[in-house]
Amino acid sequence: MEDKPLHAIVGIVGNIKHRGLDSDFDPEFYYPYAQTSARNSAIVARTQGDPFTCARTMEMAISDSVTQRRLNMILLGIFGALALALAAVGIYGVMSYTVTQRTREIGVRMALGARRRDVLKSVVGQGMSLAASGVGIGLAGAFLVTRLMETLLFGGRPTDPATFGGIALLLLGVAFFACLIPARRATKVDPVVALRFE
Repeated sequence: MEDKPLHAIVGIVGNIKHRGLDSDFDPEFYYPYAQTSARNSAIVARTQGDPFTCARTMEMAISDSVTQRRLNMILLGIFGALALALAAVGIYGVMSYTVTQRTREIGVRMALGARRRDVLKSVVGQGMSLAASGVGIGLAGAFLVTRLMETLLFGGRPTDPATFGGIALLLLGVAFFACLIPARRATKVDPVVALRFE
């Protein structure tokens, strides 16, 4: 009796993640449907017609495999946007309060010849120094908790320098505009009114 091969290789396909995007690449074999006896086998077909006539398209299978993670990332994005809005409102509130408390000082400085640009620079500089400290502490904290996010990312690094830098610049930009409004208001202080301010 001749030694015959059990299977004939008729093609090679790329690596796939069969059980989800977070799984490792496993060896996969594709058999003609007529030659398999597995009950839980999946049929992969390429069609030229409407793929929705099939029971389930590959796009649907991929979408279903990341549904829970997509929901988690959407919720994280919403919470992140809310946190950014709250941070901007908080910075604006603190800077408005600081300008109100410094009204007399700003009036004295302007009466003694300080230019509006100097007052603007002083108020914005104070706010930005606080914001820079907060961003630095936040980046350090984010770097420590990135391991929790590794399970939500596929093929990306949670400590991507471009992402960290971009977010830091975004936060500093929001802080700048939140400081700018009270600072501009401070430059319009009338020295005479400010000196009477109690």
